[in-house]
Amino acid sequence: MNNLVHPNDALFKGEKAFPVIPSCEHFAGSEKLILKALQIQAELGPIFNITCDCEDGAAAGQEREHAEMIVRVLNSEANVHKMAGVRIHDYTHAAWRQDVDIFVKNIGELVAYITIPKSTNAAQVREMISYIQNKCRECGIQREIPIHVLIETHGALHEVFEIAALPWIQVLDFGLMDFVSGHHGAIPASAMRSPGQFEHRLLARAKAEVVAAALMHGIVPAHNVSLDLKNVEATFNDASRARNEFGFLRMWSIYPTQIQAIVDAMKPNLDEVQDAADILIAAQQADWGPIQHKGELHDRATYRYYWEILQKAKLSGIAIPSAAAQAFF
Repeated sequence: MNNLVHPNDALFKGEKAFPVIPSCEHFAGSEKLILKALQIQAELGPIFNITCDCEDGAAAGQEREHAEMIVRVLNSEANVHKMAGVRIHDYTHAAWRQDVDIFVKNIGELVAYITIPKSTNAAQVREMISYIQNKCRECGIQREIPIHVLIETHGALHEVFEIAALPWIQVLDFGLMDFVSGHHGAIPASAMRSPGQFEHRLLARAKAEVVAAALMHGIVPAHNVSLDLKNVEATFNDASRARNEFGFLRMWSIYPTQIQAIVDAMKPNLDEVQDAADILIAAQQADWGPIQHKGELHDRATYRYYWEILQKAKLSGIAIPSAAAQAFF
């Protein structure tokens, strides 16, 4: 019996494990804001991703310069944790291929992900992913660059299950504001805020569809921003509702004080982290066969659940019990 087999080898051998990534994704557009975000990340630790934004960040006519600025910043010492991704322009914009060319060639090995916005159908997403894949081959990039896809149009929502099945996708993001705007006043502006964003029937349906499609295909569903920028409690409550009522596992931040609130709302509770550590240590000692813990049966199905809990705890900055930290990290 080998009681030193790691959970990744014991529980997911030959299978694609569910992505375990930070629960917060912070958007920054300008060089100043990207550097500020990287500074916060260096201080707080690798508990959130940063999305460097071309779509809304680049001034018209300055698309190349903006992309090259992002390359320079992410290649600098400021990018301590190498946990920054990029959002490129949408399919209808002339610069999206240029964005891909610049990023894959210059930061293809370190960019955390590429986000695709405003697609109206699966064919557009498929074409953009194919272009990224071909550019990776051309540039000798061996890794699969994770792709995040924004679901923020009627067409994308209609084909969300088809989109979720495409290769390299790691995250489906729900884009609230563009989605509401696309309803031509049928959804009131108040539904861009809480509680309307969770209670309006069309939005609740859309969010549930995005989460269902993502989880069916083993990718992460990410929730939209909280517009109340400086109200930490409001952000925490939005993240909690997104997580507990809809099943979102990640949420966007657009203001520095939102970052910790989102992480705190979505992180595992301490009791569950302790249970996860105890169960996985006992499972490893039993060579990943069934065990009893606190009078309950546990096997590979629950081991997978608790291994994800432990990984999410680490990504949230929670201290892992020492025995589990030594055994698994």
